[in-house]
Amino acid sequence: MLRWTPAAALALALPACGLANIETSPRPTARPATLSAPDTGNFDAWVAAFAPRARNRGISQATLDRALPTLRHLPETVALDRRQSEFGARIWEYLDSTVSATRISQGQAALRRHADILARIEGRFGVPPEVLVAIWGIESSYGANRGGTHILSSLATLAKDGRRGEFFEEQLLDALRIIQAGDISAQAMIGSWAGAFGHMQFMPSSFLTYAVDFTGDGRRDVWADDPTDALASAANYLTRRGWTRGQPWAREVVLPDGFDLRLTGQAQPAADWARAGVRVAAGAPLQSGQARLLLPGGARGPAFLAYGNYDVLKEYNLSDAYVLAVGHLSDRLRGGAALQGSWPRGDRPLTGDERRALQRRLNALGHDTGGIDGRIGPATVAAVQAWQKSQGLAPDGYVNADLLRQILP
Repeated sequence: MLRWTPAAALALALPACGLANIETSPRPTARPATLSAPDTGNFDAWVAAFAPRARNRGISQATLDRALPTLRHLPETVALDRRQSEFGARIWEYLDSTVSATRISQGQAALRRHADILARIEGRFGVPPEVLVAIWGIESSYGANRGGTHILSSLATLAKDGRRGEFFEEQLLDALRIIQAGDISAQAMIGSWAGAFGHMQFMPSSFLTYAVDFTGDGRRDVWADDPTDALASAANYLTRRGWTRGQPWAREVVLPDGFDLRLTGQAQPAADWARAGVRVAAGAPLQSGQARLLLPGGARGPAFLAYGNYDVLKEYNLSDAYVLAVGHLSDRLRGGAALQGSWPRGDRPLTGDERRALQRRLNALGHDTGGIDGRIGPATVAAVQAWQKSQGLAPDGYVNADLLRQILP
């Protein structure tokens, strides 16, 4: 089940790794699917019914008087929430766009511009500047694209008409708590269509739990042009979720000829991987610690050994594709090389009907995909891996046309 964390808006559209198809952004530029506009009178009635529920949950009447008049129904948000792509981008296409030359150069400039504050944040929380700046670049293009949607209206719209009404009502209550605490006004709370906001795209619940006032001005201001509080808040999030100071997120590796690919997904000490002939692609020695072998593009794509900090980044966003993008961008910002392994770019993406057929077949074989929705998320990847293990295949979870032909009767 998807954990709603600071990057939850992006995670709405980013399933797990080892995929032929991934959705790449919660803010698509393509025109959303046409939907009949819901009755806004019903929205007004929903708001009226919500008010006593909010009071019972500790929201003051004064806060409601300030906030509720700002609410507007947003049909475009409903359309985006219900959007289903017939084709999704492949993982390498996502990495091409998120770890572009422009993003690398802009990120290196941001590292220089904010070097002093990033050093202070690292000193307190132990998260390297390059990791924070990589998240910043992917979440909001280094603050240039923080979103322009009224957050309270978006959350109220999704609470009434979205597919996750209970969750979004809780987020709306948390947003009202933020306003009640004086961190920001109802009108100024602006962000993405899915309810995330600020430089690092926190959801309201994550803001309440992890945001910090690093500037010392009395406000946890993740919206300001100054990104200090936002960067420190993200560092606090990662640290509290278990970030290990000095440990890498992952390393691209080269597997020896004849390597047993059934070890994919297994974790063991780096020394054991080295004895098995696994070496770092860049030529450096493997760093000590437990590491898990990942083949996100299948046996023909790059291989990675993922350390514990990989899983901490996955707490920020459940998508492995997102974690690979953040980790690789952080390496490039540090001056590292491009990935040496080649992606299977000739693989075609599966259609929505094909993805649903795959899910139906996996469920019929006893491997639960968590639904028949055409989205290759964590549950479907786990089901693919379980089937692969049952067949004695490398359990990489990689979905492509070859897998579909193998698994369908």
